[in-house]
Amino acid sequence: MEHLAFPTVLSPGIAVLRADNPSEMTLEGTNTYLLFDPQTTQLSHDTEIVVVDPGPDMPAHLHALAAFDVQMILLTHRHGDHSGGIPLLHELTGAPVRARLAEFCRNAAPLSDGERLEFCATTLRVLFTPGHTSDSVCFVREGQQGALFTGDTVLGRGTTILEHPDGTLADYLDSLARLSALADMPLHPAHGEQHAGSHKLLTAYREHRESRLEQVRVALAKLGKAGADAEPAELLDLVYPDLDPRLAGAASSSLEAQLHYLAVNS
Repeated sequence: MEHLAFPTVLSPGIAVLRADNPSEMTLEGTNTYLLFDPQTTQLSHDTEIVVVDPGPDMPAHLHALAAFDVQMILLTHRHGDHSGGIPLLHELTGAPVRARLAEFCRNAAPLSDGERLEFCATTLRVLFTPGHTSDSVCFVREGQQGALFTGDTVLGRGTTILEHPDGTLADYLDSLARLSALADMPLHPAHGEQHAGSHKLLTAYREHRESRLEQVRVALAKLGKAGADAEPAELLDLVYPDLDPRLAGAASSSLEAQLHYLAVNS
């Protein structure tokens, strides 16, 4: 195995190792987080850690994680750029894996909403936050050094897709409201930049969704249709006039979610 990458320490008890899987959907790559005792003065390969999102099935990335004393592996949701590394990392470390869906768990039960996980002098609270996918969860590190790990529910920049019909806009708006009700704290997304606070970004996300819904309403009016009668392809150019063609599928999925929301809530 070639030289192993070493994580970047972000703050006491939190480090990140980014997978080398950049794309228009994953931005610079998947951020895998290593959580450890906040009182630990220096991260070393002897440090006990919990992994949040092992990332894709990329051996170099997974061996770099396995070089630490992995106590547990947590998953924010099922997509392969987050979950693909589970089999190999579990094999390398023997660490239990917990996710909302039982099919991704190894030697452990599925996560429960509101559950508190105690490890490495740290408490993590589990929050179910469906919308991006139905199985999406976020993790809140409790205590004076609070932190929010959002998976793909909130990205470091840009906006996330809603994988309709599995992910719905109603669920997503409820999830954003749930996160906004938390104290302002550092936000650590699975893709993109870190954020010193959560409230500003969450507010921007809610405003973006409301603005996008208004754009869809205007587009429907131009077509003379209601949400229940329109197809995403009819609205794509009206709502996303400068869309990168590589993102057409993601935009269509989000339009499906918006049309469904308007049809149900009209």
